[in-house]
Amino acid sequence: MRIKSTLRASLLRLLPLLLGALVCAAPASAQHAALPGNSVYRLAATMTDQDGKAFKLDDKRGQPVLVSMFYNSCQFVCPMLIDTMRATEQTLTPDERAHLSMLLVTFDPARDDVKTLKAVSVQRELDPARWTLARTDAASVRKLAATLEIQYRLLSSGEYNHTTVLVLLDADGRVVGRSRKMGAVDPAFQKLLRATLLAAPKTPS
Repeated sequence: MRIKSTLRASLLRLLPLLLGALVCAAPASAQHAALPGNSVYRLAATMTDQDGKAFKLDDKRGQPVLVSMFYNSCQFVCPMLIDTMRATEQTLTPDERAHLSMLLVTFDPARDDVKTLKAVSVQRELDPARWTLARTDAASVRKLAATLEIQYRLLSSGEYNHTTVLVLLDADGRVVGRSRKMGAVDPAFQKLLRATLLAAPKTPS
């Protein structure tokens, strides 16, 4: 009887620990759930950000992402693209902004190295807590552009002819909307952005 009582007491002491472990494991299981078939994050590309840190696209999973593609030597359209992204971001409340990631991937990894991306980030005063400027290999650039339905072509001048568009991804990397309006905030796209943020699971900011 004494052995049974001791065993029962030990199990009762362990029960809170086991329950705590299960609660802690639940978010991790959700985070590693299978990606939807139409998720951009299925693209297995290794990126490098403006601080030289390597990451995978699916590292962005968990909250909505506003993404586009650019290149640094672009003199007019790309600066307008960045301004439009930033203006769209600024229409949100601080809490909404805290749950949105901004991602810009260069078309031109040959010239846009980490130092260049960092300079763009600093010059444009892009908050590194939310803005990621990234480069990857040329093959992955092509795959990402195709996945996002962004067309681009290298010209003999060394410049790029490319689609200028903002693409909104949900928390699982699915495309939920696009906007080609540049130079001003697109009201319909901004409304969709807010709705996507509202529907997304909340992660600690």
